[in-house]
Amino acid sequence: MTHSPLYRTRILLSLGGIFLALPVALQAQDYPHADEPIGTIEDVYDGRLTPDLAVSTFRNIDRLFPTRTIPASDTPGDMPEAPVDLPGMVSYQVDDTIYDLYDFLSLDNVTGMIVLKDGAVVYETYQRGNTPDTRWMSMSVAKSITSTLVGAAIVDGHIGGLDDLVSDHVPALAGSAYDRVSIRDILLMASGVEWNETYTDPTSDRRDLLRAQIEQRPGAAMEVMAALPRAHAPGTHHTYSTGETQVLGEVVHGAVGMPLSDYLAEKIWQPYGMEADATWWLDSPDGVEIGGSGLSATLRDFARFGQFFLEGGVIDGSAILPDGWTEAAGLPQELSDGETIDYGYMWWPGWTEPSIADGAFAAIGIQGQNIYINPARNVVIATHMAQPKPLSREPVDPLVVFDAIAAALD
Repeated sequence: MTHSPLYRTRILLSLGGIFLALPVALQAQDYPHADEPIGTIEDVYDGRLTPDLAVSTFRNIDRLFPTRTIPASDTPGDMPEAPVDLPGMVSYQVDDTIYDLYDFLSLDNVTGMIVLKDGAVVYETYQRGNTPDTRWMSMSVAKSITSTLVGAAIVDGHIGGLDDLVSDHVPALAGSAYDRVSIRDILLMASGVEWNETYTDPTSDRRDLLRAQIEQRPGAAMEVMAALPRAHAPGTHHTYSTGETQVLGEVVHGAVGMPLSDYLAEKIWQPYGMEADATWWLDSPDGVEIGGSGLSATLRDFARFGQFFLEGGVIDGSAILPDGWTEAAGLPQELSDGETIDYGYMWWPGWTEPSIADGAFAAIGIQGQNIYINPARNVVIATHMAQPKPLSREPVDPLVVFDAIAAALD
């Protein structure tokens, strides 16, 4: 495991709420953004970041908490290139106005976008000083990666199936509102446990969980989750909850007996040929990964993850995920009382008419992080963005643009 230089040295210089980078000798020598100033984690969740500070913070999140490294593959997978004039091909309509790709890149503050068609790179752009070597925060894109590790653990026999109970793998939740909650309930964020996800509300459950993360004390996150009351019967009500993904991360950790980063490296990151190291926030030094956020990776490797999923979770002929997992994960799911929810296995089914028709779905993180998968058109799109507030205020709905790109490439 590796910690960020700021964490290792315990030296922190602050000026007006901005963390100043330490001398280069204490930073990662080969990372192009290592000496940039960054904001605090509270600045991120409160939405108190100027545009430039948002950019430098989002590409240096491994300096906010201790991390564990997910090593790159020794044999990076080939990403063939088949470039097209995508800006000249794509237009989309919002209300009565026609926009183009340049509008999207500017209005949504896109710092990187890559488009794969049939596994080849047809378009790739970097803005605001980002490069192919830039690692960028995932935020809730990490949820989709954590949920994928559940599928891998089922194939490996570490988890019996989606009916396994959470408390069988996370003893710290025995006797809590998570008793009798299944892994499937957690995947659908339908545990029935009460939760307030409001990022900018300092009194919300989400901020309680963040404070436990800031505390960096082993077990603090599960103490927050174990103290929550029950609001609904398990499996009957969907409430979006980052806490559910922290529980899911603990499930995977307990089931496989190794850190999530190591398991991700062993099952997907290295076998599929990711080209760069990634890092993942920990709940405490040498602790458990933050299941719902904090995974930092390059744009190309996020796209590779999307391509892995598009290909059915198969690597070199070996099924990493259960049969049908990638199809089910991106579809609306049914709760135990028969209600259908617009949520999959911690993936978002498409909500626009074209995406619904194509069966497209996405991993989505606040402030503009996306992995869009369109199985009907064999398209994967990954984005890094730098929106300053975690409030889903994109001027342009990214899915509208992604649908237009997929259609233009067909």
